[in-house]
Amino acid sequence: MLSLNYLYCFLVFYIAIPQGALSKGELRTLNEETWTEMLTGEWMVEFFAPWCPACQQLQPLWKEFAGWSDDLGIKVGNVDVTNSPGLSGRFMITALPTIFSNVKDGVFRQFRGSRDKESFISFVEEKKWQSIDPIPSWKSPQSYQMTTISLFFKLSMLLRNTHNTLVQDYGIPYWGSYIIFGLLTILVGSLLGLLVVCVIDFFCPSRVGYQPIPKNANSGDLHGKKNESDGEYEGEDVIKEDVADDTDIRRRKELKSPK
Repeated sequence: MLSLNYLYCFLVFYIAIPQGALSKGELRTLNEETWTEMLTGEWMVEFFAPWCPACQQLQPLWKEFAGWSDDLGIKVGNVDVTNSPGLSGRFMITALPTIFSNVKDGVFRQFRGSRDKESFISFVEEKKWQSIDPIPSWKSPQSYQMTTISLFFKLSMLLRNTHNTLVQDYGIPYWGSYIIFGLLTILVGSLLGLLVVCVIDFFCPSRVGYQPIPKNANSGDLHGKKNESDGEYEGEDVIKEDVADDTDIRRRKELKSPK
């Protein structure tokens, strides 16, 4: 009978308390399609990889900290860089785990401090993030240059997966896969080079070279040069005049000489 009374009191207490008061914050998983959610509101986000030993040790503490997110008025998330390689390039992740703290309205700060639940909570409550400078605008994840870097990271992961597929699924040896990638690289490079040349030639066509005529040039100078159209040589008019003079002198000598 006493146990039934305890059960009845517990049920009444459970129903009387609002469900929101009993609910805990949840850990939000972000990826390349949903990462823009952290651009609104206040976040703390962890970047991790399943194979990372330090990340494995941090996961239980990070989940406990996520349970306090509603009380702290923030959102707690994580990103698996193996599933979202583009985000690792977009955020320039060079070490794991990496935590971005007080991600508020598109302003990012990298967390520095002890990695335990109490330190995370005090970091938010005491606003220790104010002593950390935000990352510069040129490294902002939503900037054009970081978006370009993320595309290169995606491309590298695509090439890696393709290489693994060729080797593991199709049985192609490693050297065969490297040869295929090498030939494709040469082909793509040649096509891109040809495209660049065509674009440059279209917008900046080459001009036909010509030699300007000097203003002080006289008619004698013009006749003395080689004429490329009919193949005449330089000084041809002068040679013709010399030949005519020699012929005239020879005739005069013949007339004066006695017969």
